[in-house]
Amino acid sequence: MLEDLLALFFPESCFACDGALARGESFICTDCNVKLPYTDVHLHGGTELNPLQRRFWGKVPVRFAFSYLYFRPKGRVQKLLHKLKYKGGHDLGEHLGKRYGTILADHKYNQQFDVIVPVPLHKYKLSRRGYNQSDSFAKGLATALQLPWQATGLARIENTTTQTSKNRLDRWQNVEHVFKVLSPELVAGKRVLLVDDVMTTGATLEACTVALLAAGSTEVSVITIAAA
Repeated sequence: MLEDLLALFFPESCFACDGALARGESFICTDCNVKLPYTDVHLHGGTELNPLQRRFWGKVPVRFAFSYLYFRPKGRVQKLLHKLKYKGGHDLGEHLGKRYGTILADHKYNQQFDVIVPVPLHKYKLSRRGYNQSDSFAKGLATALQLPWQATGLARIENTTTQTSKNRLDRWQNVEHVFKVLSPELVAGKRVLLVDDVMTTGATLEACTVALLAAGSTEVSVITIAAA
């Protein structure tokens, strides 16, 4: 009864459009759930029909490249990512991970990976933000796919500048040597699903893939919440 009264006078808002959530809705309203720009790239697996897969050709060997949503400037996905990254929306990240993980599990992708590893934040940035948005997405994926995840599988050993305004070459040079596997036994001999929040040029994912393969991972696949 009290929860119903609170919802009536202080309704929770949709993370994608800021509209009030109806009873039974969580994080994202039904209208936004219908209108979000889903990529559906998992339907094409690791083939040339998957446009995200092609981003890594000739750079690093990536088994699968997936992203849940397409990024649209000033659209619903940008709002989701902003709230996830800067408004303490770690529960939103886990929610999105469970949703996409359930879809991937329905297509038997849980049989393609051994461990889930998020792209790490530098300890300074982690202390300021309080959580790693990629790790929250990874946790949700792990729950849905029923796979272990290693939040400490990778470490960011340098605190780099933001990637937002950099071109592809600058992005790669900015992250080329900043990731390291501190405990190789966590990933050695395993098929790793590498998780980040956004895929743009893919430079960060490439650098992490190089570090994981150097530590003995048998193969690396990548997955993000959104792809620009």
